[in-house]
Amino acid sequence: MRRRLLLRAGASAGLAALAAGCGFHPVYMPTESGKPGVASRELAAINVGVIPDRPGQLLRQALQDRFDGSSSGEPRLYDLSVDYSVPGEGLGVRNDNSVTRVRLTGRASWTLRAQNPQRTVVTSGSARAVDDYNVVDQQYFGADLDNETAQRRVAEAVADQIALQLAVFFKRRAMAQGG
Repeated sequence: MRRRLLLRAGASAGLAALAAGCGFHPVYMPTESGKPGVASRELAAINVGVIPDRPGQLLRQALQDRFDGSSSGEPRLYDLSVDYSVPGEGLGVRNDNSVTRVRLTGRASWTLRAQNPQRTVVTSGSARAVDDYNVVDQQYFGADLDNETAQRRVAEAVADQIALQLAVFFKRRAMAQGG
């Protein structure tokens, strides 16, 4: 048992050394002093603009959780604007035209601007996530809860993609600048 643990630890260390040798750098890695790394600091400096409608509120909350969770007290340097929609599509349709399964597709296009007088575009991108839920002869309240839960999952997935895209952008920019 102990030998297996030692082998696993050695293999993990070897893989880490191999990955570092080929240019792998963790995106969220803290600095040597233990402070948040460049990606975490830059994400904390983003102000997320209002996104309309309930799905937009869910996405904004998910983005704020990802950005503000990395460090607090950072001055805001960027504004993130997001166009977001979550159309639904009936997948399972009965003979009486009632829907039994709904697919939600969350689509976001985002732009990060500097908080300077020119409102310079720093970077932009898009994200997409799909989820679905069953509508099984249930009360309206139950179907509404299932819809809200699926919308929340889509918003979380889209927020993960946007946060990762931004973190990679900030990390690459820092490495290009020698940081």
